[in-house]
Order: sequence, then C-alpha cells, then structure tokens
Amino acid sequence: LFFSPFSFSFRPFHVEPTNIVGVNDDMQRVTDEASAMNKRIHYYSRLTSPADRALIAPDHVLPAPDEIYVYSPLGSAFKVDTCTGGYGKNSSLVTIFMIWNTMMGTSILSIPWGIKQAGFTSGVILILLMGILTLYCCYRVVKSRQTIPLIDTSNWEFPDVCKYYFGSFGQWSSLLFSMISLVGAMVVYWVLMSNFLFNTGKFIYNFVHDINVTDIVPGTNGSNKVICPSAASGHPPQNRSVMFSSGNSTGFELFEEWWNKSQTVPFYLIVVLLPVLNLKSPSFFAKFNVLGTVSVVYLVFLVTVKAAHLGIHIEFNWLTENEFFVPEFRILFPQLTGVLTLAFFIHNCVITLLQNNRNQENNVRDLSIAYFLVGLTYLYVGVIIFASFPSPPLSKECIEQNFLDNFPSDDIMSFVARIFLLFQMMTVYPLLGYLARVQLLRQFFGNAYPSLFHVLALNLAIVGAGVAMARFYPNIGSIIRYSGATCGLAFVFVYPSLIYMISLHRAGQLTWPALIIHIFIILLGLANLIAQFLL
Repeated sequence: LFFSPFSFSFRPFHVEPTNIVGVNDDMQRVTDEASAMNKRIHYYSRLTSPADRALIAPDHVLPAPDEIYVYSPLGSAFKVDTCTGGYGKNSSLVTIFMIWNTMMGTSILSIPWGIKQAGFTSGVILILLMGILTLYCCYRVVKSRQTIPLIDTSNWEFPDVCKYYFGSFGQWSSLLFSMISLVGAMVVYWVLMSNFLFNTGKFIYNFVHDINVTDIVPGTNGSNKVICPSAASGHPPQNRSVMFSSGNSTGFELFEEWWNKSQTVPFYLIVVLLPVLNLKSPSFFAKFNVLGTVSVVYLVFLVTVKAAHLGIHIEFNWLTENEFFVPEFRILFPQLTGVLTLAFFIHNCVITLLQNNRNQENNVRDLSIAYFLVGLTYLYVGVIIFASFPSPPLSKECIEQNFLDNFPSDDIMSFVARIFLLFQMMTVYPLLGYLARVQLLRQFFGNAYPSLFHVLALNLAIVGAGVAMARFYPNIGSIIRYSGATCGLAFVFVYPSLIYMISLHRAGQLTWPALIIHIFIILLGLANLIAQFLL
C-alpha cells in the first residue's frame, strides 16, 4: 500500500520527500523555498481564529495528496478515494465486495493443485483453518492502531505501526517483506501471462489457418477433453503437438519454433510491458480493475459448466494411494498452506479499505463476511475441479499448478478465460511495478522517480526475474507458496501477534493464555516457511 502520511481532512502543508533528509543530520532538512512557504502559511493561519477560514491557504498552493493504491499480491490493485472527515462513504456491502475483489486473484488457479498435494479431506480442512487463522491475524492488524496512546494514528497503515513498535527494524523489515510479496506476485504474473499469451496465440493461429492439432499428452476423448500435460515428465510441457490436417506443415513448424511457451513468448512480453512500467503514473491502468471481477466470475462459471459435463469422480482413500486417486491426508500439505497464506493475504492494506467504510462499527463484521466469501470461493473452485477431474482414465496427480493447463489450447471456454486473465494481468502488472518502485526508490532516494535510469534499472531487474522464472521454473504453485510463506511470516503471523502481546504487556494485561496462543501462532508461521523448503 502506498499513501501520503498526511491527513487529508486537515490538509497540512506538504514538504516534498526529496527535500527531507535524515532527522539527525546537521544539514538543512528542507529547501529554502519549502521553508518559506511553510512559515508563510503558518503566519497567515495565526491572523484569524481557527474557526475563520478566510485566510486558509487555498488548494492551488498546496501540492495534491499522493494517490492511494491498495493491492493484494495476487489479487487486484486499484486506486481508492481519500476519506474526508475521518471516515469513508462506502456502505458495508461495497466494503465487503472491495475486500473480496482485492483478495481474489490468480491464486485461485492453484487451489485445486494445493488440494491435490494435501489430500482432499485435509485440503478442505486446511482452507477452513487457514481462513480462520488469517482472519484473526487480520483482525489484530485492524485493531493495532488502537494500541498506540497519545498519537493520532488515523492515517497510519500497518507498516507505520510496525515502525512505532520496532523502530528502524520494523520499517526496513516491512519494506523487505512487502517487496518480496510484490516481486513474487510480479514473477507469478509473468509466468501466467506467458502461458496465457502462448495458448491464446496458438488458438488464434490454428483457427485462422484451419489447422487441427492434438497435443502429445494423455487425455480424455470427447468434446470436453481434459489433458495431463505433466504425464510425460516432471516438468511442464512445451508446445509439442502433431498436425493432422493437410496444409503447410513447414509454416506450422516455423510457428512452433518462434511461438514457444518458455523460450520465446516470455521475451515477447518485454516489448509490451517494459515501456509502460517506466510511466510516472499508472492511474490509466487502475481504470480496468473491473476485469479482475469479471475474470473470477467467469472462472466460477467455467468450473461449474465443466463439472456439469464431466461429472463427479471421487473416491476416498484414507491412507493408501492407488493409480487414479490420492490419499485423503498427505505429508505435502504445507504446500497448500503456503499457497493459502498468500491467497488470504490482505493485511498490508486492510486498514485503508476499512477506513473507507461509512459504518466503522461494522468493520469486524464486514471483514469476517468478506473472508467467508473468499474462503467459500476458494472451496468451491478447488473442490469442484478436484472432484470432477476424470479419474479414471486420468490420475488426480495430473491436476496442474494452473488448472487451466488441464484443458487443451483449442478449448473455447478456456480460451475466453485466458483472454480475460491475460488482459487483467497486463493492467495490474504496471500497478504492482509502480508500487514496488514507490516503496523501494522513495525509501532510498526520497523520490519515487529519481531518474529514468534508476526506474529502468529497477524494472529491468524485476522483468528479468519474471523472464528467468518463466524460462526455467514456470511452476506458479511453488512460486506462490514460497513468496506467500515468506511475506506471510512477517505480516500475517509474527508482527500482529508480537504487537498485540507488547501492547498487553505495556498495559499490564498480558496473561499466560494470550502469551501461549500468540507464540503458537508465530511458531505456526515459522513452521509454514521452513516446510516449504523441505517438501
């Protein structure tokens, strides 16, 4: 989350970050111009009573407040309106929808794979438990500002609370884990955009040239075909296929050579996305936030239609694994908890979203309802895809980290889903890049856009990471669980619990049950992170 640290309702004089240096430095902390303007405004404000607004500085001499963007790493990123008078204007229904819309995103594509890794029964239980646990930690985040006495925290976000309690360590560690979540999300987006662009281009080429192509992978027959791309090897397949219709086979082979999922397509995206990453403001892309909602709704529709045609194929095997089904409980269950940590992650911007709620007394209720709806959506998609996956003839082990990969590129409904998701990600990606730039460059240089060279160097590093992962490790489920468990350790498990315990201790209200419970939550987050590297 990025926002101005100044109150918008009182509109104080704003000093540009480029003019501020270290608090303990001997040099002048602000420029002469800024200092003169500050003194002039304070002088005129003292000529009349506070109730008289005749000599209040007009808006045109005050810099406009910074744009406020909220984001969930794999959900949506969009601009929110500033609050006036200390409260927002959104109804509870709008607030609930905004939280749901912000959290829901591409992590939904990996939920069926996570259930497969954990086992069906344990997967369902873990989704419920992780939803409850992350909701409680999010509740602790919302209440964290109220633990700070004698300071106006009305415009604070959770990183500001961390800085208050932990000093510079809290400030820099918040920046570190925030960057991990942002860069991790951008890497996942690049892998998925490469995937969707490849399949979309392949569908269009085959349709235009009237080519019938079948992938060299096991799959079912019929109009609702399901394939098992990873059956031949442990790595995601490339574009190996056979053309059965008559036509220009040389042209098709040339197309496959230049339109490769991992070797060429990730590089093509650079031409489109790198220039827009260097724009000073991403506000244009924030207008397309509705695409995220449309994409999720369409995915739910797709899952429902596919399940209706495929039927239910499920068998309970509590301890043993057979050729077509997986056990109900598997040792790989931490892989699902890592994915869920990021899937339920909204702790970095929840305070701003709730601050725009017109009825502040309903914040906890609205947050709980939003979490319930998010968990219900994850459960519906994950359970339906897992249960309807045709076993036999295919094994449940064939469920991919992106479940759309289980449908061939010539599937019409999957083609539409990939189109929606591709355009949504291409509009969210510049927003995430902007947020990463603001957080990192402003922290080091005092300016979100110190120069084109600085911005280009940062964007090249981020884009290079995405291209490298799409080229050599295009496993979105694994990337999501690693980044989710890492940033979730700080923002979900450790900081909310530590801040709550410290505040209780300072008030003399810390009890043994509260101490034990919150230490246990911290240990769960640490175990969740360690397990990702052991399984």
